[in-house]
Amino acid sequence: MCTGAAAAVLVAAALPALTAGAAHAGDGEVERRGSCSGSADWKLKAKPDDGRLEVEGEIDSNRTGQQWHWVLRRNGNVVDRGAATTGGRSGSFSIERKTGNANGMDAFRFRAVHRASGQVCVARVSV
Repeated sequence: MCTGAAAAVLVAAALPALTAGAAHAGDGEVERRGSCSGSADWKLKAKPDDGRLEVEGEIDSNRTGQQWHWVLRRNGNVVDRGAATTGGRSGSFSIERKTGNANGMDAFRFRAVHRASGQVCVARVSV
């Protein structure tokens, strides 16, 4: 059985794990980072921009020349989709889109798949 002090220590130790990956960069910008199903990493940012929302998704696989298929959704609806090839020294690609800004929170989901390896990345952010 946990004492009150021991329970508080357990909760305090768990908090960083629960909030890891989320950051507020100022001006209403929200950024999240995470890992894909393989060795690649993802980053998703969203922020208000002149009455609209600007969303940027990035996949970093550290391998140049990989083709990824991606879909960006806002509140469950497809904003855009396409294919991109990783490039540069970092072996990454990014997409940037502007959307409307409805009342209340907007939830974005960025999903990318590297079909050759079966690797899947799923990123979510709300702003």
